[in-house]
Amino acid sequence: MTTNNAGAAGTWTLGDRTVNRLGLGAMRLMSKADGSPSDRAQAVEVLQQAVELGVNHIDTASFYFSALRSANELINTALAPYPDDLVITTKVGPGRDPSGAFLRAHTKDELRGQVEENIRQLGLDRLEVVNLRIGTGLERGEGSLKEQFAALAELREEGLIRHLGVSNIGPEHLEEALDIAPVVCVQNQYGLTTRREDDVIQQACAERGIAFVPFFAVGGGPAGVTAAADAPLAAADRAVAEVAARHGASPSQIRLAWTLHQGPNVLAIPGTGNPAHLRENVAAAALRLTEEDLALLG
Repeated sequence: MTTNNAGAAGTWTLGDRTVNRLGLGAMRLMSKADGSPSDRAQAVEVLQQAVELGVNHIDTASFYFSALRSANELINTALAPYPDDLVITTKVGPGRDPSGAFLRAHTKDELRGQVEENIRQLGLDRLEVVNLRIGTGLERGEGSLKEQFAALAELREEGLIRHLGVSNIGPEHLEEALDIAPVVCVQNQYGLTTRREDDVIQQACAERGIAFVPFFAVGGGPAGVTAAADAPLAAADRAVAEVAARHGASPSQIRLAWTLHQGPNVLAIPGTGNPAHLRENVAAAALRLTEEDLALLG
């Protein structure tokens, strides 16, 4: 496949901002897949090349840092002063102290601190989109988000935030949030073989004109599955390989293309710290799967 512009998959809106549906997740900028430190110059190159290839939606967080790298600092270094069409989204709720230990923000003052930390690190006057992430790790968040989301809504009224989203939620949380303030996006783990129960959330977002933004969309399935449970995943991998061969594409590109085919409101934010992988991901924006392909993938 040849490299294409990120706009090849079309656009969607985050509030009053229009973004190309193929974006970039910043978490993988900090380290390589094996956990070793990333190359700083290469991470900066990935960010600059992403913008050159039409990526105008980058997802990050102040707690995306390792011993040597901070995703927000890399974004600031590589891209500031920012292009007018670039939308940087971030998330709050989870956080980390200077030692790297994870913590959670519960009160308005704690959430304000996380918002202001993102603003400082990115060198902005306000944040375009802030997602309230609930739960810890990849476990689905439980309980009410009303208090925290209401606090963020107040920060939005103060002008620190332009638009609000929610992350790692169930359907009930979307309804809770919408009762408090407009929601421009829902960011959940989701993919061809991951958390397909969230088909319901994606459809609810589509009905309301809300962006559905999967993370880890390229993943092949949840960790820790048993041998018996792994059988459907193996079948899915075979289907992906077959469709990839038809299109002269990689399996990762097919998984990204499948994600983008789930609806015009679905965005993709694959992460990478490798320029070649970036170009491969962006090229997936131009992939057009057939009805036969989609039926085989399921």
